[in-house]
Amino acid sequence: MSEDRLPDEIVLGMIAQQLSAAMDRPWHVTGDLARGPGSLAVTLGEDHTGHPGHIDINFVLNVDRPGDTTISDCATGYGTTPEETVGRAIEIWLGTTGSALLELLAQDGSFAGHYAADDPDGFPGWHIIHGGITGWGIGDDFQAVQHWAAANPLAPHLAPALEGSFDRDHLIGVKAFFGSGGDSETAEIRVDGVHHEAASEVLAGLPWPRPAEGMSYARTFLLLVHHEGRDATA
Repeated sequence: MSEDRLPDEIVLGMIAQQLSAAMDRPWHVTGDLARGPGSLAVTLGEDHTGHPGHIDINFVLNVDRPGDTTISDCATGYGTTPEETVGRAIEIWLGTTGSALLELLAQDGSFAGHYAADDPDGFPGWHIIHGGITGWGIGDDFQAVQHWAAANPLAPHLAPALEGSFDRDHLIGVKAFFGSGGDSETAEIRVDGVHHEAASEVLAGLPWPRPAEGMSYARTFLLLVHHEGRDATA
């Protein structure tokens, strides 16, 4: 672990602060948890990169029953100080993954969009919440991939590769991170925090922009809530 990495209690405090602002309801740190209203909580997963700006966030809907109510994801930030870097990672998580999770709680479209199980832009057979799409890069076309992702829903393309690979029938988190710059190209799908090879290959094969100069990357998150007619919290 890097000596520049912030202590977990500091990171949890930063997460609690941003969630408090987003929800307009207080979060606070208690031990190894950030506790929110009701049964909500956040824990930190074990870092798998060693990068001081990388955080693994477990969002727990029911702290008394974490096993089947936890949605896990990770994010990496950038900046000139550890605080700035981690703060940016939290912002990226909150703008994509977090927006879908907060919409699951709000159910009013204020944080993210809903797609029914039969929506042609959705995931066949599942009700999904589509989190925000964040983009970054350099050069004149740095937003190209983000704009493409906003205009070209990923769910129907990824569904055939993902269907049948889930270990539960509700609350499946699917993160997409993709883009290119110079001689480097990335296309990654993670399901509940775990790399999914087949879906990543599908993402790599889609015709998103590859700018000739500079770099352009995008990240988004799909929350597969439940099968048609199933209760998301049952």
